[in-house]
Amino acid sequence: MDGVESVLSVAISRLEALLGERHLVLDPEGYLYDETPKPVRPEACRNVVVVKPGTTEEVSQIMKIASDLNIPVFVRGGGTGLSGGAIPTRPGIVISMERMNRIVEIDDKNLMAVCEAGVTLRQLLDSVEKIPGLSFPPHPGDESAQIGGLVVSNAGGARAVKYGVMRNYVVGLEIVLPTGEILNLGGKIIKNTTGYDLLHLVVGSQGTLCIVTKVILRLIPEPGATYTLVIPFESAENAIRAVPEILKSGIVPLAIEYMDIEAIRAGEAVTGKKWPHGGGNAHLMVIVDGVDEDELIQKSEVIERISRDYGALDVLVGIGRREQRDILEIRSLIYEGLKDETIEVLDVSVPPATIAEFVERCQKEAERIGVKVLHFGHAGDGNVHQQVLKSGMDESEWKEKYMKFKEFAFSVARELGGVITGEHGIGEVKKEDMFKTISQKELELMRAIKRVFDPNGILNPGKVL
Repeated sequence: MDGVESVLSVAISRLEALLGERHLVLDPEGYLYDETPKPVRPEACRNVVVVKPGTTEEVSQIMKIASDLNIPVFVRGGGTGLSGGAIPTRPGIVISMERMNRIVEIDDKNLMAVCEAGVTLRQLLDSVEKIPGLSFPPHPGDESAQIGGLVVSNAGGARAVKYGVMRNYVVGLEIVLPTGEILNLGGKIIKNTTGYDLLHLVVGSQGTLCIVTKVILRLIPEPGATYTLVIPFESAENAIRAVPEILKSGIVPLAIEYMDIEAIRAGEAVTGKKWPHGGGNAHLMVIVDGVDEDELIQKSEVIERISRDYGALDVLVGIGRREQRDILEIRSLIYEGLKDETIEVLDVSVPPATIAEFVERCQKEAERIGVKVLHFGHAGDGNVHQQVLKSGMDESEWKEKYMKFKEFAFSVARELGGVITGEHGIGEVKKEDMFKTISQKELELMRAIKRVFDPNGILNPGKVL
């Protein structure tokens, strides 16, 4: 037995005494991957023990064991990430938050929800919807994602253009430090300038600074009814150039999504549902909300006029709840439709007014290189998803072409004043690319912050930095 196995064996004995055998998993296969296109994992990464704590105190004790033995710890939520942020990179302990799935309170007086980190987005939405007049608007995508994961990834999603990202809703956190100490940051308060904002430093930290165990989220009054507009165009240029004009009209849609027609077809294939319009090469999906039907009609008419000015082939309006849900599901599952063919889903973020230029230049470069790239994403906030496909190429060919395309896309993003990721995060797969859009000094400050929180470097090592 080598040194690593010996230390891990000691850890397993102590963890079993703490949690009981039923909350330990020694066959970690289902915990080695998330939704990131599967990388080749070193065999050593399989030498992990999975633990399932049920309380914050148990998480604290796990971290004390890990700190004492200097063992790496990886925290796993719903496994829906796309940057490898939750997967183990070396032997150690995987903490699965699945048992910490209790909604503590829906506070309709303060408009707050209090829940444990393992609560899924679907659980939260179901609980909030039971309280008349309240809503939790962020919808980052897969509803099996856990709230703790959404917090540490600062998840966005289609509705961010109007309602913002997770950071806009987190007002309180209970966290466990790598030493096992428990802290409570923020609370049921809206304003707080008491020292440095540690709470929002944790939001988006991708599990590298601490473990989130409980979250307090701000709720808002329930918005009115919605219409979903599907608007096909002949060209991506026309579709994307219509977006700033829609926003300048004074209308702030719930979502403005851009999709290549081939991306739509991938979503149709996996859902078995039909997109409302099969023509055109590029489509916008615009969701508007309003207090009544008159407001919805007025907003839809303005968007239709602007879209036709930019060459829209048609404007179709989904009114019924089922119809709108089907449209959103096709958009949400584009990645799943071509998952096996996918090398990576890039998610560059650029100033919204530059999306058209970014997509046009990337499409031309993809054609020049000879790699298939589908474009879709959040046109209203500048977050463009690029699904790079293998398309029948052998491994050496697609790796070479993929690297060339990625380098080009990141260089264009930097030139336009953007960054390499808007919502998927750095995780494991983009850490070598961070320097392409941020300065060396920023990296130095991030490393210093990491050392303060985690001096032994045991929490989610090999990620972000």
